[in-house]
Amino acid sequence: MKFIHDLMYRYMGLGVLIVLCSVSPTTFAAQSVIVKNAWARATAPGQATAGVYLEIVSNADAALVAAASPLAKSAEIHAMRTEGGVMKMRAVSKIELPAHKTVKLAPGVLHVMLVGIKQPLREKEKVPLELTIEGSGGSKSTVRVEAEVRPLTATREHAH
Repeated sequence: MKFIHDLMYRYMGLGVLIVLCSVSPTTFAAQSVIVKNAWARATAPGQATAGVYLEIVSNADAALVAAASPLAKSAEIHAMRTEGGVMKMRAVSKIELPAHKTVKLAPGVLHVMLVGIKQPLREKEKVPLELTIEGSGGSKSTVRVEAEVRPLTATREHAH
């Protein structure tokens, strides 16, 4: 009987090890990224673009490398900076996410730009967003987020 008991525990341990080893690295990467306070401003009629703002914390060095939303034809990662006294916005290939540091995508700095929005964004609705995170080893994972649509006059200090 003891032999069967020992054998059963040995196979259970092996089963757990196999399950743990079969989970892809991207599963762990997605669990190690936290997205908070995701929001977008409501849009005016006919407006073709919208900014999405949020805070990201990663447990390991990583980068935000892409975004997508079913509400837009495309989504781009943008950075804003002042050049010669003029504020300029540029698409960037990635936003670095240093381990354990909050990276804020906020108006006037960094944001996700939804291009070719398919319908106006209305206050209190949600904007589904998929963020692609790349780990330092090159593995990629997707984090799904719903951004709250705030009033057209919302600022980064606006809170509910």
